[in-house]
Amino acid sequence: MGLRINQNIAAQNAYRNLSVTDSQMSKSLEKLSSGFRINRAADDAAGLSISEGLRSQIGGLKVAVRNTQDGVSVAQTAEGVLNETTAILQRMRDLSVQAANAGATDTAAAGAANKEMSQLNAELDRIGSSTAFGKQNLLDGTFGATKAITGTQQAAVSGAAAAIPTGATLDPADPTNTTFSFTLETVGGSSKSPNGTDISSATGTPLTVTVKKLEAGSSAQDLARAVNDGVQSALKAAGYQGNELTMSAKVDAQNNTTYKLSGSGDFKITADTDGVITAAGVDTTAATTDTGGNTGKFQVGANANQKIGIAIGGVDSQSLGTAALDLTKDPDAAIKILDKALESVSDSRATLGAVQNRFEHTINNLNVSVENLSASESRIRDTDMAQEMVSFTRSQILTQAGTSMLSQANQSAQNVLSLLR
Repeated sequence: MGLRINQNIAAQNAYRNLSVTDSQMSKSLEKLSSGFRINRAADDAAGLSISEGLRSQIGGLKVAVRNTQDGVSVAQTAEGVLNETTAILQRMRDLSVQAANAGATDTAAAGAANKEMSQLNAELDRIGSSTAFGKQNLLDGTFGATKAITGTQQAAVSGAAAAIPTGATLDPADPTNTTFSFTLETVGGSSKSPNGTDISSATGTPLTVTVKKLEAGSSAQDLARAVNDGVQSALKAAGYQGNELTMSAKVDAQNNTTYKLSGSGDFKITADTDGVITAAGVDTTAATTDTGGNTGKFQVGANANQKIGIAIGGVDSQSLGTAALDLTKDPDAAIKILDKALESVSDSRATLGAVQNRFEHTINNLNVSVENLSASESRIRDTDMAQEMVSFTRSQILTQAGTSMLSQANQSAQNVLSLLR
C-alpha cells in the first residue's frame, strides 16, 4: 500500500462519512425538535404538496364549523321570537272568540277587544321590523331575499276572499281547472343549481311550476303558500335547494293586497299560462331586481359554493293578514284568518327547527371530517418520534465514532517520521 503524505485517503474517507453522519443527525434533531417529518420541500416534495392541501381543507372545515354554529344561532334567535309571535296570535284569537260571543258581548265590549287587537298588531309590526342578528334583520322579509319581482298593489273589495286575484278560478271542485301553472327561468344562467342545472331561456330548459288552486274564500296568504309549494317542488326537482324564490303577500288595513316574488336567485317568469300570477299584480315581464337583503346562505364547507340557505318570511300584521281585522264587524272571519296566521307561523317555526337540526348534523359531520383529515395530514407530515429517535441515536454514535476515526487517520501520517530519523 505504501506510505504517502500528500493525500491522506483514510482521513478523507473518515471525513466524508463523518459529514454524512453529521448531516443525518442534524436532520434528526430538526425533526425531533419540531415534531414534523417534513420541514421543507426537500424533505418530501410530494408529501408536502399533499399535506398542504389537507391543511387547507382542515382549516376551511374548522371555519365552516363556526359558520354553521352561526346558522344555528340565527335559527334559534328567529324561532325564539316566533314563539312570542305565536303567543300574540293566540291572544288575538282569544279576543276574536270573545267578540264572536254576540249573545253576551255588546258593541262597547267588542270595541275594547278591538283596541287590544290593534296594539297586538302594532307589536307584531315592531317585532318584524326590529328582530335582528347583529345588524341583519331576520323577520322583515329581507333575510334570504336579495332579489325580487314586485307586484302592483291591487284593491280588494271586502273580506278575506277579496285578497284572491280577481278573475282567477280557484275552486278545486272544477275538474277542468284544478291547477294553474307558470314558467320560471334564470337570468343569464346566474342561478344555476348546485348540480349545474341551467334553466335560463338561452341554454337551459325553463321550469314549469304547477300550483294547486284554492277554494273560494281563501286568503292572499293561502295563494302565496300554494305558489311557494309549487315553486319549491320545481326547484328541488332541478337540483336547487328549493327556497331560492318565494312568494309573499301583504294585506294592509284597507284590504289592499301586495304580492311579491323574492329570493336569492336571478329568476324571471316568462309564461303565466292561467294568468293567476298576472292577476295577482306580479310583473311577469320583468326579471328580479336587487333589494339589498341578506342572501341567508351559510358557508358550511371548505370549498366554494358549499352553502345552506335559510329564507325567513316577513312576520308582521300585513304579512300574516291580521292588519285588516275588525272585531266590531266580523269576528268570525277574524278567527279563520288567525287560524291561518297561526298555521303560517307554526310552519315557519317548524322550518327553522328543521334547519337547526340540519345544521347540528352538519357540524357533527364537519368535526368528523376535521378529525379524519387531521389524522391523514399527521401521518404524512408529523415525525414518528420513536423511529426518529432510533435514527438519531444511530447517527449520534456514528458521529462519535467518525470523529475518533478521523483523529486516528490524521495521526497515521505521523508514522512517516519514523523513517526520517
